[in-house]
Amino acid sequence: MKIISTIIGIVLFVLFFGFALKNTQEVDLHLFLNYELRGPLVLMLLVFFVAGAVLGVLALTPTVVRYRRESTKQKTAIHTLQASALQVNRAPDSVNAQQ
Repeated sequence: MKIISTIIGIVLFVLFFGFALKNTQEVDLHLFLNYELRGPLVLMLLVFFVAGAVLGVLALTPTVVRYRRESTKQKTAIHTLQASALQVNRAPDSVNAQQ
């Protein structure tokens, strides 16, 4: 399985590298206040892809934090219930030992 994923990774790298070599022409990015940014097309695409990925991760952060907090609460409740069940199970043994 590791060999297959390595082969797929190499093929994707070669495809993306070929894409980068075919798209080296300069492009203009016109921003507000007459600010203009010039650079290779593939670099512009890479920057905006990375920026989109970072914004996506930041958008998911509150949800992940909420789920982790809820998971911690549930684990604490489980441990509390297990401890109380253990005490209940041990209580009859100590009563029987005294009789």
